[in-house]
Formats: sequence, C-alpha cells, structure tokens
Amino acid sequence: MPTHVPVFIVTTLLLAMLPGASQALMIRQALEGGRRTLQGTLAGNASGFLLWSTAAAAGLSAVLLASPTAYAALRIAGGIVLMFLGVKTLRTALTTVSTRPPDEAGRGTGFASGYLTGLITNLGNPKAGVFAISVLPQFVTAEGPVFLSTVALGALWALVSASWYMSLTWAVSRGRALISQPTVLRGLSVTTGVVLLGLGAAVAAGV
Repeated sequence: MPTHVPVFIVTTLLLAMLPGASQALMIRQALEGGRRTLQGTLAGNASGFLLWSTAAAAGLSAVLLASPTAYAALRIAGGIVLMFLGVKTLRTALTTVSTRPPDEAGRGTGFASGYLTGLITNLGNPKAGVFAISVLPQFVTAEGPVFLSTVALGALWALVSASWYMSLTWAVSRGRALISQPTVLRGLSVTTGVVLLGLGAAVAAGV
C-alpha cells in the first residue's frame, strides 16, 4: 500500500466527521426518511464524491470553479435543496411528531428520492469541489496513470465518508428508544431543521 493512502484515509475521515450539511442531512433522513430513503441518500452522497473526483481528474472541476456563473448556479441550487429540507423538517417537527419508526409512519419516500437528495446536496457543496481539485491531487503519485489514480482515490473518499455516515446513522437508530420520545424527537428535529436551513443559506450565499 502506498504510504500516502493511510494519510488520505485519515484526512477524508476527519473531513467527513466535521459538522456540516451532509451530517445534518443524514441525521434528518435517519429520523424521518425511512431505511430505503437513507440508503439512497448514502449512495447519492457517495456518487457525488465520485463525480467530483472524476471531474478533478479530467480537469472539469477547475473549469467549473473558474466560471463564476456555473459556480454560483451550482452553489445556489445546493443551498436551495438544503433550505427546502430544513423548512420541511421544521414544519414536520412543529406540527406532527410520531413515536413510530419512519417506515411505519409512512414518511419514507424511497431510494430514488433519497439518492437524488444526497447527490444534489453533495454536488451543491462547492467545498467538495475545492477539496477535489486542491487537496486530492496532492495524494496522487507519479507512478501509474494519473487519471485512474485520481478516480481510485475518489472511490476511497466516497467509501470512507459513507462508512462514517453509516456509523453515525446507526448510532442514531440505536438511540431511537430515547429519540422516539415526543419531546426529544421534536427538539432534535427542530435543531436539525434549523441547522439545514442555516447551512443552506450559507451555501447559497457563498459563505
């Protein structure tokens, strides 16, 4: 194993562990989306990492970030998605809170919907693109084809991030007995909704 790979794994794991839009989204889906929706969101988020790394390998992400119009459009789209989810979560928390699991409560929207949400959220986060074109290339060695090496690191990036989010949502699910209490669930849902709304506004504003 090349010596840079363990360092890359640690770097991407720490990046995934940082509080942000993806973490808030995963918690929201674990609480309200249902199992299939959460699985789709995980897959969509991982696909976003693969697309960013492939674009970086092809030099397309540099072109995207160099275009103010394209950059702004992508950023605003991602921000709108996050704000929409935040408003939806707040509305649900402040109106009806069920103690049943998400699937039983009928809130699951399916794998495809979760996948699209996860993908758009990831692609709408310019920070992922900045990481792909500024940090990712530093871990690519001169040995072997650069394009394939970059894409392989992108796949590893997606795997590490997905592993962390799976662990996070598993912990949330394990604590469902506590979380399912109406007061606790409402408080957590309100917090998640506010975080998503704030992060969406920050992303759309380019902060």
